[in-house]
Amino acid sequence: MTPSVLATSREVIRSDVPDLLISAVPYAHYDPHAYRLRPARVSRHLTDGDTIDLGDRQLTVLHLPGHSPGSIALYDARTQTLFSGDVVYDDQLLDDIHGAAQNAYVATMARLRDLPITVVHPGHGPSFDGTRLREIADTYIAART
Repeated sequence: MTPSVLATSREVIRSDVPDLLISAVPYAHYDPHAYRLRPARVSRHLTDGDTIDLGDRQLTVLHLPGHSPGSIALYDARTQTLFSGDVVYDDQLLDDIHGAAQNAYVATMARLRDLPITVVHPGHGPSFDGTRLREIADTYIAART
């Protein structure tokens, strides 16, 4: 059965998804509708080239706009590992959404293509290797230039 989808200007509502996606509550009288995420306090702003020292690992912040203006990835140069978030993943890259910029995305793909990367851990989908990253980047660049 194909779920019906109702589109509004702000959201997509799937009719096959229940109002709550939980089947148990942590304690009696818990009200899941009253639950709110509290925003984290900003301890510092990150900019391109900043280093995050985790003790046994140092991650370099890469500002990679295109998908969104403030997109970043975290790069471990020692292991050649990229934590890419929404910047790159092994699927159709979204560059026609609010805030996206195709010219910036092309520059981002060129930058990633030239980095020595052995593994990418994206924000969506499975991890993939550097060869696949370069294929994704090359395909995107060729389609947009």
